[in-house]
Amino acid sequence: MSSFTITPAVTDDEVRAVAALADEIWHEHFTPIIGADQVAYMLRTLQSFDPIKKQIAQGYEYFLLEEDGARVGYSAIHAQDRALFLSKLYLRDTCRGKGYASRVMTYYISLCRERRLGRIWLTCNRFNANSLKVYEHLGFRKIREEKADIGNGFFMDDYIMEKAVG
Repeated sequence: MSSFTITPAVTDDEVRAVAALADEIWHEHFTPIIGADQVAYMLRTLQSFDPIKKQIAQGYEYFLLEEDGARVGYSAIHAQDRALFLSKLYLRDTCRGKGYASRVMTYYISLCRERRLGRIWLTCNRFNANSLKVYEHLGFRKIREEKADIGNGFFMDDYIMEKAVG
């Protein structure tokens, strides 16, 4: 039986591993959706070592996702307003469709119950059809749209989605 683990990324080496996964996953997954220039900008400003360290200092929690010791992806969360913000959930292309997102969601639902948080919410690019299907399958519903200026002429054009946690 395989072993799936969700491990907090706290050391500099673990944060570097998250940044390396981000670089790999974002280029292959998001380039067709938002273009190479925006991917490069977002990696540089949001998902490289220094920005991730800054987010962790501001209360974000990053996790490495592994199957039998092999890194399959990463995730990040932030508790705010009695809810859990699922900031990141990214899997390597070859690791999608294997139930990892469901396993991560089970973990986060348990975390919400421990921390007495009533819902999980996230943002998902409106044109990221595959991820939208996954989140809907996991019980998330679209509650609104949001277009956020992230600088350098780029925007995040997202659905805000949420899931109640009983």
